Amino acid sequence: MVPFSDRHYLIPYDFVTTTKGRSERQQWNPDLAVLAARLHSQIQHEVLARLGSAGYDDLSPRHGAVLPYLDEDGIRATELGRLSGRHKQLVGRLLDELEELGYVERRADPGDRRAKLVVPTERGLAQMRLRDEIVADIERRHAEGAGGRAYAQLRDELRAIVAAGGGARVPARR
Repeated sequence: MVPFSDRHYLIPYDFVTTTKGRSERQQWNPDLAVLAARLHSQIQHEVLARLGSAGYDDLSPRHGAVLPYLDEDGIRATELGRLSGRHKQLVGRLLDELEELGYVERRADPGDRRAKLVVPTERGLAQMRLRDEIVADIERRHAEGAGGRAYAQLRDELRAIVAAGGGARVPARR
């Protein structure tokens, strides 16, 4: 076991000897991907529930792929794809849905008339402000639970891990 902090140990999978199946091991010693997926799911569920209670009940989990990356002044769909790590076809479908629901509109980019900007509508801006408040509240709660310094350290380490990953995409199947 490798000391991870004063209270936790990292158990390398090479050293795990057990007769338990992989799914059972993921319950008592989940890998980083499982932990990240669980955290994402919990936060997304709470954000959507609270947005739904505030009148934004037409949003679904799939919209979470692009909503956090919208910009008040507009953003190109290609940039949304890059930031979210999603393919442009998926981003385009999600933007079509969000446009139909009244959250965004596409406008000519003043810097390049050939390009379009995805700009939030008034409803979209209101949702963005509320979403930011909800996420800040969730983060505040987690920081209080973990301790402010430990939480800041966790965020720094996660940013470093993500940055070191290089944002590599898995090639699409043909």
